[in-house]
Amino acid sequence: MKIYNPKEWFHSVIYFHKSDTFVKLLPFIVLMGIYSSAIAYFELEYLNLSSKSWLKEITTVHSLLGFVISMLLVFRTNSAYDRWWEGRKQWGALTNTSRNFAIKLNGLLTEDDIENRNFFKKAIALYAKTLFSFLRSDYSKFMLDEDKYYDMELISKHGPNQVARLIYEKLCALNKVGILDSYQFMMIDKEFQEFTNICGACERIKNTPIPYSYSSFIKKFIVLYVITLPIGLVFSMGYFVAIAVPFIFYVLASLELIAEMIEEPFGTDFDDLPIEQITMNIEKHVSEIIK
Repeated sequence: MKIYNPKEWFHSVIYFHKSDTFVKLLPFIVLMGIYSSAIAYFELEYLNLSSKSWLKEITTVHSLLGFVISMLLVFRTNSAYDRWWEGRKQWGALTNTSRNFAIKLNGLLTEDDIENRNFFKKAIALYAKTLFSFLRSDYSKFMLDEDKYYDMELISKHGPNQVARLIYEKLCALNKVGILDSYQFMMIDKEFQEFTNICGACERIKNTPIPYSYSSFIKKFIVLYVITLPIGLVFSMGYFVAIAVPFIFYVLASLELIAEMIEEPFGTDFDDLPIEQITMNIEKHVSEIIK
């Protein structure tokens, strides 16, 4: 994830990074320009259809459908951003939960209890690390896929659950020997539950993409809408459609491409969440708290 100044216009306009939508769509934009030029030449020069007024009415259909496609793309981008922002909130909650859990354990454990302090210092940070690795793994990606591309036995166990099990076993052991009384154990237990809740929320985001039929329909709609634009616009724009149509395609396709990039916030794309850096910060903060 890149940190930038959102108020800086000049650099944002002229700079193209490798994940920019213009760079990804450039071959299709060029192809759309060639296609639009061919349609314009075919209608104006070869067939001489400028007198065929009925083709001009196609632009009316495009005007009506333009509102529909804009509403679909707005919903699409909003849904994708909601997934991205929900992922950020969950990792923010993981940071706060790790801090609170460490603060309470630091106060409840005696200063000379070095063994238990070191255990929780490593275990709390390890939970964030395993969750980070788990969300980047194929185990999480294909957990709900109806097609089995792999043998489940070959995939490692649910890392966050294993770390959570070790932490809870340690808490129960401390309660049994009296280091944590019943009230303290219940207080810590409520805090500890948030780890699994956060993990489940992240799994829900990663394993439940936007319905395929909806995503497929938007792509088909954009392609059909754009490739029929030159047919009607030629009569009012002439050969300028070779510029106008590729630009319209760039705008519409970019919105869909942006939605695709941000709807999976735990990946490695340019705009994905910096969960690796957040994991490092959690480890640093926990080490500072539990001394």
